[in-house]
Amino acid sequence: MAEATRYITCVLCEANCGLEVTVDGPMIRSIKGHQDDPLSRGHICPKAIALQDLHTDPDRLRTPIRRLGEPGAEATWEPIGWDEAFDLVAERIVGIQQEHCRDAVGIYLGNPNIHSLGALTHGLGLVRTIKSRNTFSATSVDQLPHQLVAMLLYGHQFLLPVPDIDRTDLLVLIGTNPMASNGSLMTVPDFPGRLRELRSRGGKLIVIDPRRTETAAVADTHHFIRPGTDAHFLLAIIRTLLAENFSRPAAYVDGIGAVRDAVEPFTPERAAAASGIPAEAIVDLARQIAIAPSAAVHARMGASTQAYGTVAQWAAQAINILTGNIDRPGGAMLTSPAIDIVGKGLVGKGHLGAWRSRVRGLPEFSGELPVSALAEEITTPGPGQIRALVCIAGNPVSSTPAGGRLGDALAGLDFMVIRARSQECFPPQSREVKS
Repeated sequence: MAEATRYITCVLCEANCGLEVTVDGPMIRSIKGHQDDPLSRGHICPKAIALQDLHTDPDRLRTPIRRLGEPGAEATWEPIGWDEAFDLVAERIVGIQQEHCRDAVGIYLGNPNIHSLGALTHGLGLVRTIKSRNTFSATSVDQLPHQLVAMLLYGHQFLLPVPDIDRTDLLVLIGTNPMASNGSLMTVPDFPGRLRELRSRGGKLIVIDPRRTETAAVADTHHFIRPGTDAHFLLAIIRTLLAENFSRPAAYVDGIGAVRDAVEPFTPERAAAASGIPAEAIVDLARQIAIAPSAAVHARMGASTQAYGTVAQWAAQAINILTGNIDRPGGAMLTSPAIDIVGKGLVGKGHLGAWRSRVRGLPEFSGELPVSALAEEITTPGPGQIRALVCIAGNPVSSTPAGGRLGDALAGLDFMVIRARSQECFPPQSREVKS
């Protein structure tokens, strides 16, 4: 067959970069960034180039497989047909729920569900069909504080303002490393190119991070912060903005008096003692944000995965609000998505504590329990104990807290089904696994 060019979207992370792929029949000849893609603009990272390796990987699953033998024995696998696989999975899920209860079947959703069209259009339907309160995902490992704050501030868990990086004059990044991650959540393919454009128009990048990350290394200013103290630092910035009359929020903003009272104890000096960032540097940054023609403050995973992560995320939003940089060009803007799941009501606004986990009483958020509770919900006997798990596009043993303990817990399940690309996601002692 003659060579042909195909234009596709990379599916390996949420950046969804456009790719130009040259193929010769089933053979991939080259993978390049698509120069005319309006978002990624020709950017490509090593993950996209590795798509060819995934395509030709001898361990890649091309048919469902079923584990044979007893738990603890060396795993052997046999291919089975799709119809047989679908029937078996459906029968086991229904059977376990009928024998025990609806919540006896747990669900784990991995990160790729967020950038998979099939998962987005059909995955939620599967979760709703199973109707289990024991639902978990990778979201609770890194970003639920974002969604909780969005629900409380803006009325919906997915009203998530992101930096208008292509027009801002000052970008302040806290606990995020877009040079390596393509700006997870704010989604900025080709961050190095966008940083060069920021500087070409006289803008600056300031990074707050306890580590000299790839992004910190190229910042105009990098403030090292003591881990877990972001809330102190950000609340002191809010206090400075209010104390020096730099607040200029939009007319629709209310509650500023309550904010002023709440942050009054968090002086720059107190924040300096907690965070390790000098008080004068905290004050200077507050002034820079206030006087910049436009500024965007964005806190990501590093600011969330700590004791006061929700406070830190609220404070980052409050800084954007108080300085008038919320939902305006160059600030932190709400997106206009191709499919408006918020406006069309396709996803609920969110709720907190409608039910709690069985063992520790941890609150759910928007129908999801913290994944840190998954292992104990499997191993602790009693009504509602998880006896089967549906795992979709995830490997929680390697990506969630106490993975070793979770791996041991999975070995005790009556049934487990995984949708995955290869067998590397399969726990070694699971009783029945299919993909």
